[in-house]
Amino acid sequence: MGITKEVLDKMSENRPVWPKRAIVTSGMPYGNKSLHCGHITLFIHSDFFARFLRDRLGKDNVIYVSGTDCYGSPIMEGYRKAKDANKVTGTIEEYVESYHNLQESILNQYNISLNIFGASGIGEAKPIHQEMSNQVFNRLLETNNLSPLKTLQFYDEEKKTFLNGRQVMGKCPFEGCQSEHAYADECDLGHQYMPQELIDPVSSLSGKKPVLKEIGNWYFNLENYIGLLKQWTEYLDKNTPTRKYVTKEINEFLKKPELYVKKEFLDQFKAIESELPEHELVVDNKPSFTVIFNKLTDREHSCDILTEKGIRYRTGKTLVPFRLTGNIEWGVKAPDTKELKDLTFWVWPESLWAPISFTRTYLNKFNRQNTWKDWWCSKDSKVYQFIGEDNIYFYGPAQTAMWFAMQGDNPTIDVKDGDLSIPQIVANKHTLFLNKKAGSSSAIKPPMADELLKLYSAEQLRFHFLGMNVGNNSASFMPKPLNPDANPSEQDPVVREYNLLTNVFNRALRTLCYTWQKYYDGVMPYGEVSEEIKNQCRYSVLKYEKAVYEHKFHMVCYELDTLIRNINKTLTAFNGDNAHTDEAKQILVDALYMSRIALTLLHPIAPESVEKVVEFFKLDPAIFSWDNIDKDIYAFVSDPHNHKPTFLEPKTDFFTKPSWQYEE
Repeated sequence: MGITKEVLDKMSENRPVWPKRAIVTSGMPYGNKSLHCGHITLFIHSDFFARFLRDRLGKDNVIYVSGTDCYGSPIMEGYRKAKDANKVTGTIEEYVESYHNLQESILNQYNISLNIFGASGIGEAKPIHQEMSNQVFNRLLETNNLSPLKTLQFYDEEKKTFLNGRQVMGKCPFEGCQSEHAYADECDLGHQYMPQELIDPVSSLSGKKPVLKEIGNWYFNLENYIGLLKQWTEYLDKNTPTRKYVTKEINEFLKKPELYVKKEFLDQFKAIESELPEHELVVDNKPSFTVIFNKLTDREHSCDILTEKGIRYRTGKTLVPFRLTGNIEWGVKAPDTKELKDLTFWVWPESLWAPISFTRTYLNKFNRQNTWKDWWCSKDSKVYQFIGEDNIYFYGPAQTAMWFAMQGDNPTIDVKDGDLSIPQIVANKHTLFLNKKAGSSSAIKPPMADELLKLYSAEQLRFHFLGMNVGNNSASFMPKPLNPDANPSEQDPVVREYNLLTNVFNRALRTLCYTWQKYYDGVMPYGEVSEEIKNQCRYSVLKYEKAVYEHKFHMVCYELDTLIRNINKTLTAFNGDNAHTDEAKQILVDALYMSRIALTLLHPIAPESVEKVVEFFKLDPAIFSWDNIDKDIYAFVSDPHNHKPTFLEPKTDFFTKPSWQYEE
């Protein structure tokens, strides 16, 4: 491959600009379940990125955080069901702690390198998270961004209790949404609505239809920030690698409030249209006509009128007031005020600032908790949040608007030092299972992360899930042992992809070792790397870095595939009969350089195996730092002319796989 200096110079001029420091977060699993393949895909992607940044920026300049989401109605409901079935006997806190410990154990088995895997409701993070929650609440109250509103909440008349969000099940009211797993104010696809809009609600406690009763809570005035949010999404599209579907999804929430009514009700609608607040009526060739309002309150008033007249409707996406508090006991306590007392935070808002709480908890270990703003509120730092697509609403408009609100007067997308930085959202599409959407609450259950480790090595799964293109499209996980429709003659896709390391790269590294052991008395050949090979590797490095910056992690695997196969191609030209010629030595020197680059680029993906290779070759771990990315392998040994790596025994593998796979 002929890579010209001009091409490399142009690529170098357009290299990504990285921050001095970085926070990486990964979506928090609920504290009532283990981890499945979807969870672990997200953690593998965020872990790869955090490990890359440590090599790129320095390990002390990156903090990678996540934790167990301890609160919320799903956990209360899970605990209630488990207790009713006599599966647990302890407190809800003990119940959550058991799942937290399980989650942390599984993440460790996958070599997920979190600086802290915290827990919002247990352990050392609990009081810090309470303090952080109070600070956020008080700041939003101080900046006049909270309103005490009386809204409707579901009440089970038979059980004589208010119902939390997950204790109500119905159909999503959003136009076009087919979800029948909709809860009190959100469906399993992340659509937000008012409780009264839920179709056919049923109480999980009694199985009866609940009624709606008024209750007071604090709401964040989310709709006040539509203008700033539009500026922000425009900036993201023009200046950042944010995935386009993310900004498209956010912009869907920034539209004016809309209603959709089937055309069979058109005559009835026109008969009462004059009773409605100001609106625009759009009738086209679609099955439903659209009613567009200027304000959310106008739409809600119209909903009441349409319901009274028996006219069925669906609502469109828009920004509704974001509920900050709730009325369930198991939650972070909200500050008491003269308006409202004895409330807890709704799980979703407090989970948005939980990563800050975890960062503070981590820094507290070094007596540096008060430096957390250097990470979250500095122009020298950047926050990267890895989430699933179902949570875009919360981490997109909801979180961003709250961060804007806490700036006080004259908020701006150009955040100044001292105010909370707006995170870079890295949202993944769904990891399907056998081409179908699977989830903990779905009919189709995904394979669990710990069970997969009985079939594959952690690094095989890390490589496979990283290579799945879930950045813009849902991608299917098709493990052969779990696929009843798998072709017996075809190789398992997880095994096949990792052959790049267990077969191709293994073979290259072994060839190098056996060659210098046979022809050079075990001494690693020394020489100047050819310019062509330097250019090829430089090209691979720049392509790899660009792919990481743009969060196109599947392209990282592609670039590695090209580089590693070129190593083997180079080695095929070596002739042992002429081992001591300049030509033969040059082949080995070039292959060594390519291997050195491959080890650095592989380090965030397969850290354990790569570090073993580096240790075996007796190389300085500084080889992983991108400050040294242009240095040849001899820069990482004490005596380049006489360096002897460890003796390689026959049939030694640097990258391994489970024994059953050797029989395939």
